Order: sequence, then structure tokens, then C-alpha cells
Amino acid sequence: MKNISIGTPAPDFSLPDYAGETRSLSDYRGQWVLLYFYPKDNTPGCVKEACGIRDQFPHFVNRSVAVLGVSPDSAQSHKKFSEKYKLPFTLLADTEKKVVREYGVWGKKKMMGREVEGVIRTSFLIDPKGRVARIYDQVKPEGHAQEVLADLEALES
Repeated sequence: MKNISIGTPAPDFSLPDYAGETRSLSDYRGQWVLLYFYPKDNTPGCVKEACGIRDQFPHFVNRSVAVLGVSPDSAQSHKKFSEKYKLPFTLLADTEKKVVREYGVWGKKKMMGREVEGVIRTSFLIDPKGRVARIYDQVKPEGHAQEVLADLEALES
């Protein structure tokens, strides 16, 4: 895992979206990016988080912010999840868990009283120069989109 902190360059990566197109973080240079890592498609917390971002998506578009969701689920799973909830942003399949490990968001966590390994819900706000502007650890699915938009407003003013 790389040491990722505020002000450091966000590690570049390339992953497939559900249409089979490879997307790289560097493709979005010149604009803000919300890179959010989530555990699993169609689970309650992930649905809340994705739908919260979906509902605030016009505000992200108005600020020219690209939204990229990443989980270890397959591209096919992402396609179903995206269609079911009408998600207007890109979901990327990290089935080999390379990017979640590189960003340090794969690890032990508590789930229903047990310790399991998985994605620790984390987001990174990346500035137009490709540097990490904000890190959101252990994201609460509800209200996350508004929190990011408020931070964007503060960072841009």
C-alpha cells in the first residue's frame, strides 16, 4: 500500500466499467474526482451511499466533478446495480482487489459482531492536478454526498 495523504498524488489505476471500457484515473486530470470505495453492490449501506450520490449528482455535474465508485464486484454486478438504482456515474470493477489494496481500503473490519476482511468504506476527493484534497475514512453512507459538496465549495472558494 502506498502512503496516501492529503497533498500527495493519487495513485493512477485502470479498471473496467460495466460496459467493458477501461477507465483510468488519469483520464480525469483537469477536473475534480470523487473516488469512492464501497464494499458490495446491492447491500443496504452501499445502496444508501450510491443513491445519496445519485440524488446530489446534478450538483457534482454543475461543479464538473467526476464520480467513480470502486468495489471488488464484477462488471456484470455493477451493471445490474447501476441499472436497478439508475446511477448516473461510473462504477469500476476491482475484482483482483489491486486498487483497494493500493489505496489502503482493504482490511479487517467488524460486521455483525464478526471480524471479516473487506473494503473499508472510504472516499478520496482528488483535485484537478491529481492530488488528494480530502480523505473520508469510515464513511457514513447517509449525508456523504452533501459532506463532499460542502468541502468542494470550501476548497474552491
